[in-house]
Amino acid sequence: MHALANGFLLLLVARFLLGAGEGGGFPAATRVVAEWIEPHERSTAMGLINAGTAIGSVLAPPLIGFVLLRSGWRAVFVLAGAAGLAWVVWWAIGFRSNTGTLSSNTLDARLIVREIPWLELVRMRNVQCFVFAKFMSDSAWYFMLFWLPKYLYDARGFDIKQVSYFGWIPYAASGVGSFLGGWFSSHLLHRGHTINSARKIALGCCAALMPVIMLVSITPVSIAIALFSVAFFAQQAWSGLIMTLPADVFPLTVVGSVAGMIGFGGAIGGAIFGLVAGQLLGHGVSYGVLFVLVGTFHLIGFAAIALFAGRIQPLRATELQEIESRA
Repeated sequence: MHALANGFLLLLVARFLLGAGEGGGFPAATRVVAEWIEPHERSTAMGLINAGTAIGSVLAPPLIGFVLLRSGWRAVFVLAGAAGLAWVVWWAIGFRSNTGTLSSNTLDARLIVREIPWLELVRMRNVQCFVFAKFMSDSAWYFMLFWLPKYLYDARGFDIKQVSYFGWIPYAASGVGSFLGGWFSSHLLHRGHTINSARKIALGCCAALMPVIMLVSITPVSIAIALFSVAFFAQQAWSGLIMTLPADVFPLTVVGSVAGMIGFGGAIGGAIFGLVAGQLLGHGVSYGVLFVLVGTFHLIGFAAIALFAGRIQPLRATELQEIESRA
């Protein structure tokens, strides 16, 4: 649809539909991880899935530039859309349901006669904490993701060539962080930690790294790129871990719903803080102030999980039956 756009309205519709379709990806991935992967390896699996976004971010710019220079901008969308459709065929052929064969989380799902209504999920404190944590962390992530090139232009005097030359480095670091964050949590489980401590230790380490972004505006540009890379590394390690939590806690019947709520919280946080950041910069607030703000967001999100979300563990049968009786 992007390739067919001949005006702003159709382009706007295409962008809206792209976002709506994209939003289902991670909730579905979380559901499949819960269905297929044992708890000890779930965070590694989610880390690998999340690393795919970083790989795309690194590979897409040169590929897009190659197509753009030879065939025009419409061909970029045609080829990207065709690749997506080819993936759908591959997925449809390759996916096989695996319910009833794996984890205790799957067994818990059999205790529920029907799905837990959304209203009951929204009322659960751990769901609220997970959504809030994602709201905070993605406020920082979207700011870094979309404002990094502009910051390099405005504050560091980069040109397009320099941004293209250096800009890929933080995205590559984010892919490494996605995998290593998931692997680290799985490693802790193999070493005898509970799911609760393995997830919280890993999330806490990620949150503790994020304040390095506060130093970006007062360091030489080479150090600033390194600090961005550390922040991108920590953020994407965090992202894969927090999207694993629904599979750790909730039965299969609602894993996708909870993951969708968490993703919704993140998207809303990113949208709101993007507007706030634009307004603040437009009124003379420096990038340095914004970096100080975003350096605290993951810490706030982690504090919510650590203090109010309770233990990260599968819901017990009695808890599930109580929820079902209220519904």
